[in-house]
Amino acid sequence: MDRERGRAARAALIGLFGGGRQAPPDDGQARRIVLAGEAVDYRLVRARRRSIGMQIGFAGLTVRAPRWVSIREIEEVLTARAAWIRRSLAEWRARRRDVLPREWRTGAPIVYRGRELALAVFPARQKDIGVDLLDLSVRHPAAHDEREVERFVGRWLKDEAQRLVLPQAVPLAGALGATPSAVKLSNARSEWGSCNARGLVRLNWRLVQLPPELATYVVAHEVAHLVELNHSARFWAVVESLHPGHAAARAALDDWTALLEA
Repeated sequence: MDRERGRAARAALIGLFGGGRQAPPDDGQARRIVLAGEAVDYRLVRARRRSIGMQIGFAGLTVRAPRWVSIREIEEVLTARAAWIRRSLAEWRARRRDVLPREWRTGAPIVYRGRELALAVFPARQKDIGVDLLDLSVRHPAAHDEREVERFVGRWLKDEAQRLVLPQAVPLAGALGATPSAVKLSNARSEWGSCNARGLVRLNWRLVQLPPELATYVVAHEVAHLVELNHSARFWAVVESLHPGHAAARAALDDWTALLEA
């Protein structure tokens, strides 16, 4: 939502020699350093920039540095930031990861509306999906084909987002005396939703995997941009009017950043 992926998901940049525009980086080099007794793998990307940058995510630690900075200088910076690096890596490892199955077969975990369910796959003549307290049951003629099961469940999740999430936008907008020009599903990997100056609201289909209250907060956030296309104090007051207690939801959203990486 306007690049809001959660505070912990934001890139951490360490400026050593001032600012500067960054050119597209190369593929990077895998390296390892020992920080406070712990071996830490990182990817070193040489880029046209004037500072050393560090970014931590599910892929681990990525370091971007000018081509003229030596490995010794880079690792001196990493050593100086060892406590922050180790703490941030631990936080990311603790985040929810198996929001979608790694193997699309019975017993695999899958998240739906904030609940971790077990995938249960059965051969059947007709395709169907059912949800109960414990399982997301999939019936499919090609139950043995994991790719077919994955495609079928993926389409179903998008349909569920269309059914459960998108319809919230218009009533919330109406409470503000506004009307979106359109409300569409998004497949973005960097944001939960967006709203542009033309009034087009896009909502990530993965919202159907969030707890319903958090999904509603995201919808309220984007709808609020119909009247305040910024993140000013007035904008957050509008969000609060639509979703009282929004600050708690905004903080809780951090724990679900893994959905955007799935």
